[in-house]
Amino acid sequence: MPTSAATRQDKEAPRRRCLVSRDSLPTDQLIRFVIGPDNRVVPDLEGRLPGRGLWLRATRDIIDDACRQRVFPKAARAPVEVADGLADRIEALLLRRCLSFIGLARRAGHAVGGLEKVRSALAGRGTGIVLVASDAGEDGRRKMLSIAGGVPVIELFSGAELGSVFGRERTVFAAIGCGGLSTRLVGEACRLAGFRRARAA
Repeated sequence: MPTSAATRQDKEAPRRRCLVSRDSLPTDQLIRFVIGPDNRVVPDLEGRLPGRGLWLRATRDIIDDACRQRVFPKAARAPVEVADGLADRIEALLLRRCLSFIGLARRAGHAVGGLEKVRSALAGRGTGIVLVASDAGEDGRRKMLSIAGGVPVIELFSGAELGSVFGRERTVFAAIGCGGLSTRLVGEACRLAGFRRARAA
């Protein structure tokens, strides 16, 4: 069976071991943490902060287990402070990053919102991702999934969240063109999916 591009990327990506599951995973499936100067645990979503990295799989359950089992002080071999609601904070940070990528794509003219604009974008065959609001009506959702064909669909963001990017009260459907921003959005959406209970296709 031919190796898919996603599989090749996983094999080429750096791998780290999750402190809870002990699985060795590509870094784009993990969240990196560092211990700040004030001995606080700091999520490092971009993987650029100085210090020894502490890695956890990007899911709410793993983060909660790490806090409950006091994994951070054990791994750091020092007393550290873990803020309450760490998983919620990570979800909020990942959401902000995802929406910022959508906003960048829109300002660059590579993102459109609304059913007819998305339909036109898909007809032009230059679409990299389709976004369907997680609270979209079922009939509209099925119709868009049918129109999207083989284009990846993300269903993680509410209509209000998408609307905040497109300057509307609510946006149900959006599309982003192929390119670096859509690739980065897919990666961050995969991590965000581990913290949200909305659909992620």
